[in-house]
Amino acid sequence: MGKKGGSRHLKRMPAPTFWPIHRKEFQWVVKPKPGPHPLKMCLPLLLVAREIIGFAKTRKEARVIFAEGQVKVDGNVRREEKFPVGLMDVIEVQPLSKAYRVVPESNKGLTLHAIKGEEQKFKLCRIENKTTVKDGAIQLNLHDGRNILIKIKDPRNPEEDVYDVSDVLKISIPDQKILDHIKLDESSFAIVTGGKNIGRYGKIVKIERRAGPFPVVVTIEDKKGNSFQTILDYVFVVGKNKPLISLPEVD
Repeated sequence: MGKKGGSRHLKRMPAPTFWPIHRKEFQWVVKPKPGPHPLKMCLPLLLVAREIIGFAKTRKEARVIFAEGQVKVDGNVRREEKFPVGLMDVIEVQPLSKAYRVVPESNKGLTLHAIKGEEQKFKLCRIENKTTVKDGAIQLNLHDGRNILIKIKDPRNPEEDVYDVSDVLKISIPDQKILDHIKLDESSFAIVTGGKNIGRYGKIVKIERRAGPFPVVVTIEDKKGNSFQTILDYVFVVGKNKPLISLPEVD
């Protein structure tokens, strides 16, 4: 019988470059299970516990902490060591009484940024797609695999449908209630999630939409007045005029 599905194992050399691991010390590294984030843009929970935060020295210690339900992701207890955490996820570590948000890191990939207070109670989710379901309701498909249903009173005149693809929702965790809606507009504050400018952020000054198969180009100006460009797929709006979340400093 032939093999079904992909490999359950991952060698260290082809692992994502932003993972904080020694490439040649050992041959294998923990591979994230399929989940809300793709392999190239996520971190396995075990790696977060052992290599990044360091509240566990060994895999055995991490497994005990996970089994006791002392680690939450987006307000939900996660006991699976291979659970993938990705962009904008909120990780709470009860033994340390600390919380972190996964954000893009300049010139690298993803990193953990310490947060506290009200920031632990919400996350930002980018609308990747929209679909119409039964009774004319609008289903918003978000970047982390969530789906939020918007009820429509009159399908012929859906006044409640004010959401566009690439807009961002501020939702409470873990109950997923919409707290705010951030539109992708000029003057909005955004962070770059991919490409050579990953991790840089600033105010959107121009959005160029061209006919044909050409990607939408977005021009962003940082706090120093420097302008740079990226494609729309890499733009994640984090505020209307200023960011709703704290962000790491960029050189």
